[in-house]
Amino acid sequence: MLTAMSDAFTALWTQDVCRELRRHRVGQRPTVAFSGVHQSLPSWTSVGVGDTVFALHVNRCVVYLVSRLRVVDKQRRDCCGPAPATWRDPAYPGHDAWAMLGAGGCGASPVHVDATPVRFDVAVPGDLLGELTWRNRRGETRTLKYVVDGRLERAVSLQGVYLLTDESADRLGALLDSSPTPSRTA
Repeated sequence: MLTAMSDAFTALWTQDVCRELRRHRVGQRPTVAFSGVHQSLPSWTSVGVGDTVFALHVNRCVVYLVSRLRVVDKQRRDCCGPAPATWRDPAYPGHDAWAMLGAGGCGASPVHVDATPVRFDVAVPGDLLGELTWRNRRGETRTLKYVVDGRLERAVSLQGVYLLTDESADRLGALLDSSPTPSRTA
């Protein structure tokens, strides 16, 4: 019996999300992220159980690897807390620690993950940035737009959740794996 290979994706986390992560969660492993139907949240609909998502952040034209998240499931579980009874109630009170990842977003749904610690010290080298490749459902590939002299001038081509080629996923994974353990003050 053949088993399906897992895929790898990138998701760009916003300045607001990363500001909160820097304040409270550096060095900690996310247990959940959130997917949504509204453009305020990344849509993880094409990401399946067992797939990997590389969370990215762009700061001053430099792309950082924040965490590697392997999807465990995409269901509401007991750890999520009770479903809200009214619109004023928190959507996922059991995940308050990670609410900045979109718990209060429009149509938010939980994506439970096994993740590496949150960090902001692994910059994607400029030469690698220009070589990263994504593919669409038809198998067509693309690279990032707006990479100038190893810097990402505009992040628009990273906004969303996009499927990486296997080679690019391997290179991002190797970059993260070869980086020293993050300090809690990063």
